[in-house]
Amino acid sequence: MINFWDAHGLWFIFFMFFFPRLTLIFSSVLFGGILWWLGWLFAPRLLVAILATSAYWDTNMILVVFTWMWALGGEGTEKTVVKRTIRR
Repeated sequence: MINFWDAHGLWFIFFMFFFPRLTLIFSSVLFGGILWWLGWLFAPRLLVAILATSAYWDTNMILVVFTWMWALGGEGTEKTVVKRTIRR
């Protein structure tokens, strides 16, 4: 089992929060496959939540739950802002 804090730190969380696409590309996060690239392009926060769940659910459940809250809230908010901007 992998513990999140053994592999990453607070800076990783900060950059993943504000720059998920850049952090996914330039960090040690595993990548590859068409679904990964589609997630990276269209919903990077959801991709982060899925990767966090698959890697850290057993050791850091609280962190994974916060990741899902951030992912679902952030994606919804982002899409709402884009829709409002396009309508103007």
